Amino acid sequence: MTRRELIEAIATRRPNLPRREVEHAVNEIFKAMVDVLRRGERIEIRGFGSFVVKRRAARVGLNPRTGAAVHVPAKWTPFFKAGKEIRERVDADHAAAESPATACHGAPRADPLRRVG
Repeated sequence: MTRRELIEAIATRRPNLPRREVEHAVNEIFKAMVDVLRRGERIEIRGFGSFVVKRRAARVGLNPRTGAAVHVPAKWTPFFKAGKEIRERVDADHAAAESPATACHGAPRADPLRRVG
């Protein structure tokens, strides 16, 4: 879902709110979240998840095109960890959609057209 799709979804659910106000509210929420993370603070939204900023150490990476070693500097990166409630809801929705053959240990079904031996 993109920012625009989020704004449209909220505007559709709340037809009494002008779309421009919904867009402004969504942008202000994101701006406030970025400001908190820039200060190195944690954001916790109960039932949804938490956002934290972690430091990634400097490392030597590889240029995928040339294979040459490239220095990647240390940086601060935001991380999201889904809360227990959202994890359980997503898992329940996906588990209900799975067929009985794939529900067992999450293993995919054997391909009936595949020749063995």
